[in-house]
Amino acid sequence: MIRSESEKEYLVRAIDALEQEFIVVSPEFKILAANCYTSEKRGPDIVGKPCHEIYFQIETPCEDCPASRVIHEGKPIQKYSPRGFIENERVTCYPIYKDNTVDALVMLDFDLPRLGKLEEQLQKSNTFLRNVLNNAVDGVIAADRKGKIFIFNQSAAEVSGYSVEEALESLFIQDVYPDRGAWEVMKQLRSDDYGGKGRLKEYHVDVLGKNGVRIPISLYAAIIYDDDDKESGSIGFFHDLRERVRLQKELENVQIQLLQNEKMASLGKLAAGVAHQLNNPLGGILLYARLMLEEYEQDAPAKEDLNRIIRDAERCRDTVKELLEFSRQTHHKKRMHEINKALSRTVFLLEKQVLFQNIVIETSLAPDIPPIMADIQQLNHLFMNIILNAAQAMDGHGKLNISTALSPNGLYVVIEVSDTGPGISEDVLPHIFEPFFTTKDEGKGTGLGLSLAYGIVDSHQGKIMARSQLGQGTTFMIELPINPS
Repeated sequence: MIRSESEKEYLVRAIDALEQEFIVVSPEFKILAANCYTSEKRGPDIVGKPCHEIYFQIETPCEDCPASRVIHEGKPIQKYSPRGFIENERVTCYPIYKDNTVDALVMLDFDLPRLGKLEEQLQKSNTFLRNVLNNAVDGVIAADRKGKIFIFNQSAAEVSGYSVEEALESLFIQDVYPDRGAWEVMKQLRSDDYGGKGRLKEYHVDVLGKNGVRIPISLYAAIIYDDDDKESGSIGFFHDLRERVRLQKELENVQIQLLQNEKMASLGKLAAGVAHQLNNPLGGILLYARLMLEEYEQDAPAKEDLNRIIRDAERCRDTVKELLEFSRQTHHKKRMHEINKALSRTVFLLEKQVLFQNIVIETSLAPDIPPIMADIQQLNHLFMNIILNAAQAMDGHGKLNISTALSPNGLYVVIEVSDTGPGISEDVLPHIFEPFFTTKDEGKGTGLGLSLAYGIVDSHQGKIMARSQLGQGTTFMIELPINPS
């Protein structure tokens, strides 16, 4: 093949452009030519010198010389590592023929330790990536198509309760989600409706901890595709929402308490005005009815009518008294009192009543409850209301549990009253402390009992809460501070 001078020039320039060693060696192992990269690395005067002297500083050819093999066999050797070469070092030799005889040979790729450097850089990159994933604040989990987990970072371990080793050895992605959660996530990942096909953005779902507890998370996930655009796995980044949910519930409770306080304040003013307006005429009715009984001779039917007037007026007066208590217009006297004694006295007074004949009352009063600053009359009224409410809910048949304890931080006395009644539905429970709200039949309740209890607890800087499920009874929990501010 005849080449033009231009072609020869380009070939030489191309060889000189290689950033790897390229030499032409004679059958006697003398270097006949070298490209620029080799000359710069080995020295400009290497032509004419033996290759074994330049590369290995030895006087005789290498023991396992690839050049010798190419000369004798007449066949090329590619990426061969002779004995004595360092790890990852390779050499490629091609024979150059003239008149069917090996006239010289081309040797290149002596500088392949650069491959080792690339591998080292790749290893460093992989290590950096692993450290990034492992130290991420959010949990990171990746799994192959069969669901076997191959990435499980430290944050995922902290949230789930599994160790990284446990997850990588034996955990499948199906184990992380309850029910068919993993299938639902993959279904949405393959849809275009949740951030684009192959992606899922801010998807709220539960995951299962090692102890079986459901943990709410916010998930960002993606499908991993190979070079042929086929699914090879999936990866998810998730944030633990438990603290956010807890704070949200606390905020909702504070908002409910504020709303309740506003209702109590406005209705309290209204109740106080009504109570004062009713007190004077009621007092007159009672006074004159009693005077008529005492000063005038009356026959039996007339006396009975007057006594009925007095009884009804006294009922009205008691209702007015409740309204005044509700509006906090009465004079409160707070002293140090023992909660256990107040509860025992209330139970003693009530357990003999007809309503409690078929109710089993069990008390568990902690002996280490210290006295608290309170108005004993209001506390008696509070306990009476809560216990009577429980008895009425059970319709006079069931079991009543009353307990006291110190809060874990030692700042509150905690009183719980639990019944085995029908329970309170989810839609009714948020309203039970609202004034005039009642589920009793018309004429059987004013709806002031629990709102009055709420007001008493609030005036003592405490909290009252209720938890209930239909068919499983109701528990009222009261927290009263030991040292109110």
